[in-house]
Amino acid sequence: MKEQEMKRSFSGVPDKPVSAPTVKEYFQILEDTLTGRFLPSFQNRPKRRVILAPKFYYFDLGIANFLLKRGKIEMGSDNMGNAFEHFIYQEIYAHSNYSGLEYPLYYWRTASQIEVDFILADHEVAIEVKSTKNATPRHAKGLLSFAEEYLVKKLILVTNDPFPRQMGAVMVLPWNLFLQKLWEQEIIA
Repeated sequence: MKEQEMKRSFSGVPDKPVSAPTVKEYFQILEDTLTGRFLPSFQNRPKRRVILAPKFYYFDLGIANFLLKRGKIEMGSDNMGNAFEHFIYQEIYAHSNYSGLEYPLYYWRTASQIEVDFILADHEVAIEVKSTKNATPRHAKGLLSFAEEYLVKKLILVTNDPFPRQMGAVMVLPWNLFLQKLWEQEIIA
């Protein structure tokens, strides 16, 4: 084998593109083995054009960090934001199942990239997760856009803020208080 061919063979990049059905089968194996799960897109009567593709979350955040080559996770970094969102997702998913409520979970993203991380039940609660220690109105932009389209009982921004507070229609909750309220059935019942 020539040196260039060897480098290509061992680089981890496939010689041929992988077909969409094959990729779907791989993700199905991950779901079947409880290694990860899809989070579907919320599409209930959208006024705006929404992204239809689901998000995928690994069960183990460590696996996700390794496969995505996130490296060290430091406060204020994009890696921290992704890991923090993943952590909150795992808690919400566990609550949905262990509480016996078994409410569906979704995310919402428009074609113009306005996003809400988690929609619980039939748009009863909208949750945005930001790793910031000082939430500002710009962090709530997705929540407020979602509330323009749907009647939502609760808009919640989960952060690293030291104290809970109300920011207009949005409730800003430190992550630990959010989890306490979630498990005490104060977020959704």
